[in-house]
Amino acid sequence: MDLPVMPPVRPMLAKAAKAIPAGMLYEAKWDGFRAVVFRDGDEIELGSRSGKPLTRYFPEVVAALRDRVPARCVLDGEIVIARDGRLDFDALLERIHPADSRVRLLAGATPAGFVAFDLLALGDVSLMDVPQRERREELTGVLRDASAPVFTAPATDDLEVARDWFERFEGAGLDGVVAKPPALPYRPGERVMVKVKHERTADCVVAGLRLHKSGPVVGSLLLGLYDGAGRLQHVGVCASFPMAGRRALMAELAPLRMDGVRGHPWERWASEEAQSADRLPGGPSRWTGTKDLSWLPLRPELVAEVAYDHMQGDRFRHTARFRRWRGDREPGECTYAQLEEPAGYDLAEVLGGG
Repeated sequence: MDLPVMPPVRPMLAKAAKAIPAGMLYEAKWDGFRAVVFRDGDEIELGSRSGKPLTRYFPEVVAALRDRVPARCVLDGEIVIARDGRLDFDALLERIHPADSRVRLLAGATPAGFVAFDLLALGDVSLMDVPQRERREELTGVLRDASAPVFTAPATDDLEVARDWFERFEGAGLDGVVAKPPALPYRPGERVMVKVKHERTADCVVAGLRLHKSGPVVGSLLLGLYDGAGRLQHVGVCASFPMAGRRALMAELAPLRMDGVRGHPWERWASEEAQSADRLPGGPSRWTGTKDLSWLPLRPELVAEVAYDHMQGDRFRHTARFRRWRGDREPGECTYAQLEEPAGYDLAEVLGGG
């Protein structure tokens, strides 16, 4: 492979904001695997956000790119999988599998696509120093005739359209809007764009904790919601506490610590059979690798209000943010029924706008 921009390239990133800023170029925020595509003739490599290759996990995407993008180019975008008209991140996680036979089976059963939103090189020319607006124009030109499963991400410079996308596209599984300064060159690994994500709150049962990597202080709190059958389901974690807060929280939670998991709603967390029937903490995951997923059980008596962006199935898609304790709420009130469900919107309508 011999391109003007060579792998690995760390993608340009975005910093969070509470409102969509004016005077920008706007795109929907995709919920998939960020990927930089390097193509030099028959050679194609898919680079992840960390720089590690994703190529072997998505053979159908490689084949589609070979037929639909220029023979020598570098593209930034997102690998996505759609089910029932919306993005499905869990289906992407299933693709990170060591067995090639399993990867190819899933490639046929739940094929992925690629949504391109930036062009870093074309032919022998690097576009890294070219302004964002000009890179966008070049991208739409070279992918004008591309077809599914390769798409160009819809974009606009109209703030009102971006606000409309922010509300409507969530129903298709997208989780916000990205704003890009029109004159911005491509700056790998830097948070120079702006992202505005949905935020909602939920009252959750705090039923366990994980220790911080630095020592015996709180790393994260394990959160639960009761389902319709009265079972406490693990829905995610909240973290990002200041170090002093982690120590104070450890002391505050000490009276709720249990000597073991016997009698805890998640006492069977180490059982694969139980993991397949319910959402429990510490389940096996190829994505987490050798990460320590052990946890300390707490009596499920404390309720916390947390902020989250959106749900992926029956769990929080990302780490939740602690807002406050809810001493006025009973744990049994913390059910899925409180969660707001966005109005459905077909993903094909989003991509059709590209």
